[in-house]
Amino acid sequence: MQLSVIILNYNVRYFLEQCVLSVQQALSGIEAEIIVIDNNSPDDSCAMMKSRFPEVKLIENRENTGFPKGNNIGVDAANGEYICILNPDTVVAEDTFSKILSFANAQKDFGISGVKLVDGRGCFLPESKRGVPTPWVAFTKIGGLYKLLPRKEIFNRYYAQHLGENQNGKVDILVGAFMFMKRDLYLEIGGFDEDCFMYSDDIDLSYMVLKKGLRNYYFADSSVIHYKGESTVKDGAYMKRFREAMQFFYNKHFRRSPQFDVLMKIGAFFFAVAKKNKAVPVYSPQHYVLVSKNDNLSRALKDKLGSTVTRTEQLSNVLSFKNKKAEVMFDNECVSFKEIITFIESHKNDGFTFKIRPAGTRFVVGSNSSNDRGEVITF
Repeated sequence: MQLSVIILNYNVRYFLEQCVLSVQQALSGIEAEIIVIDNNSPDDSCAMMKSRFPEVKLIENRENTGFPKGNNIGVDAANGEYICILNPDTVVAEDTFSKILSFANAQKDFGISGVKLVDGRGCFLPESKRGVPTPWVAFTKIGGLYKLLPRKEIFNRYYAQHLGENQNGKVDILVGAFMFMKRDLYLEIGGFDEDCFMYSDDIDLSYMVLKKGLRNYYFADSSVIHYKGESTVKDGAYMKRFREAMQFFYNKHFRRSPQFDVLMKIGAFFFAVAKKNKAVPVYSPQHYVLVSKNDNLSRALKDKLGSTVTRTEQLSNVLSFKNKKAEVMFDNECVSFKEIITFIESHKNDGFTFKIRPAGTRFVVGSNSSNDRGEVITF
C-alpha cells in the first residue's frame, strides 16, 4: 500500500466530514487507506463516520489522549509505505497526494514534507514552513520582529522567510496540520513524543528527522485549506502554551537557556502591546452567491439565511460581486475542491468570504480569517 492518511479528530464533526470527503477524492487511483482516530468527541463524529464512510478505518478512543498519542495510535494501525498526518479542519485538492508522492519519491534525502497551507479566505499561513526555534528565533516570533525586516536573516528564521511561499525548498520545521513522510521513518524516530506540550510536538518530530541526517521539505505546488480553529486564538493562554512548548524543546534537545525567560518576558510585553485594543473584524455579507447547478439548494439556503441567494453555474460570474462584501458558497457537487481552493487563493484580496457545501451534505462550512474558529450553517 502506498499511503495511509491519518486524521485525528476531536469534536469537529462537520469539518471532519468535509476533510474525509476531500481526502477520498484525492486518493482516487492511489493504493491507500484513511484512518480516523476519534479522541472521545462529545458530538456525533463517530456516528457520522460509520454512516457516511463505513469503509474508513475508525478508531474510537475512550478518552482524549492528546495529539501525539492519538496520532501514534493511528500510525500503529497503518499499512502504507508513506503516511500523512492530517488535521480534520483541512481541505485537500484532488491532486494533492499524487503530486506529493511524486515529489517525495524524487528526493534522495527525504524526511518530511509539508504543503502550502492557506486559511479560509485564501491567505497564506506562514507556519507552513519554519526554522528551528532557538531562544532568539522564538523571541523574533512572539515579539513580532519577523514582520519588521523579513529579508534580514537575523529576523526571518522562525517562518523560514528565506523561501517564498510559492517556492519549493528545504526547511527545518513543518506544521502538524499536514506532515507527509515514510511510516518506517516515523516509527524509527519514535513518532510524536507523548510528553510534548501543545505546539512543540511537530517541532520535535521535524527536528528528530533532521538529527537522522535527512531533510525536510516545503512543497508549494499544492495548496491545502487549513481552517485552524480555536487553537490559534492569540491570548494569554496562547502565550503560556507557546513558552511551555519552547521550553520543552530546548530542554530535550539543547542545554537549558537562561536567556529564554528573559527573551520571552520581553516578547510577551510586545505581544500584549500589539494585541491591546486591536479590533476583531466583523464580516457581515451584503450578498450571497452560490456556485451550483442545484436550484433546490439555492432555495434552502435562502430560507435558512433569510436573504437573497444569487445562483450561478460559472465561477467567472462570481467576479461581478468583487469588493461588494459578498459571501461565495461553493457547491462541491458542481465545483471540485481543487477549483474551490484555487479560486479562494486567487481572490483572497477581492473582498469575498467563502464557504463550501461538501457534496451530499446539508451544511456549509468556512472561516473568515486565520483567527476565526470557523462557522457551520446547517439547513
